[in-house]
Amino acid sequence: MNAKGRMDVPDGLNEEYYQISSDILQSFNKFRPPLNIYMFKEQVGRIAPYYQVGGRLTKEQIEVLANMVKEGLIFVSRNDHPVYVKHIAYQLDLVLVDRNLKEREIADIFLEALTMRMNEFFDQPVAAVKEKLWTDLMVLTEYLWNDVYRIKALSKRLHTEHSLANHSVNCGILALTIFIRQKPEAFANGDITRNHFDRLTVGFFLHDLGMTKIPAFIREKPKPLTTDERAKIDKHPGLGYEMLGKLDLKYKEIEACVIEHHERINGKGYPQKKSGRDISKLGRIIAAVDSYCAMISKRPYAEAIDPLKAAALISRDPLYDPEVTKLIQAWALTLKK
Repeated sequence: MNAKGRMDVPDGLNEEYYQISSDILQSFNKFRPPLNIYMFKEQVGRIAPYYQVGGRLTKEQIEVLANMVKEGLIFVSRNDHPVYVKHIAYQLDLVLVDRNLKEREIADIFLEALTMRMNEFFDQPVAAVKEKLWTDLMVLTEYLWNDVYRIKALSKRLHTEHSLANHSVNCGILALTIFIRQKPEAFANGDITRNHFDRLTVGFFLHDLGMTKIPAFIREKPKPLTTDERAKIDKHPGLGYEMLGKLDLKYKEIEACVIEHHERINGKGYPQKKSGRDISKLGRIIAAVDSYCAMISKRPYAEAIDPLKAAALISRDPLYDPEVTKLIQAWALTLKK
């Protein structure tokens, strides 16, 4: 036992099991937990089943279970990680209190949770649903604020199939990766405020907000768009910008990402025809990332391109900030390691 009265986990046990906390236990259904539960038998030094999915705990078992959790004697199997991911995804803030999760496991949970929230919000882009998404994005920024290098595990788990939600999550994660890689010392030096980091994160994830106003049959069309359909698509940055006021999201960082993600360095983008450094730093990041993430996922009208090949293609394209595309190339190289 340690100084807090909890059992010290035996060497190697955490490779196969999560030692769960009271917070995690309380998030389970009281009588029917969503996954198998195991107890550590100190007298023999072995794990044994305590509850099997499909059963029902009695009130007495619930009380015993709560006490054993406090003593550090209760575990769930890492083989049940997919179930655990889906469970925690609905209460994402639990990743901040579960000290037994590994970074790659937390990354799986964030990808599941944020994709779920983005789908919900894009299906119903109203203030009430936005608040749930905002809450989960703030869990992400809290997690990264404590160690920005945690973004590495997240960036290795991008979706390979395109959808509006999948694309937005991919862009949010990769844009944050590029932003952090540009000046990692800015976080250590305190040059970046938490409010700024919170808002730019939301901006990266919601850059395609206006696409919710474009009919799905146009967004997902497997054939070339007509002139009229292309004109509708081209309106989405402005449509998204108009939506920000109704959603109480009128922050400069979010506005820049929404209105500038189709601007191009040579002035040939839209809707404002900005060029060069007239495009904000965040706008230049999300513009390149938006195009790149579209290339590396399977779309209705095109197969996915290998991330390294896509990075090489975009790095040669004069439409994008070369500082950003160079960092995308550097990131793509890490996927091979």
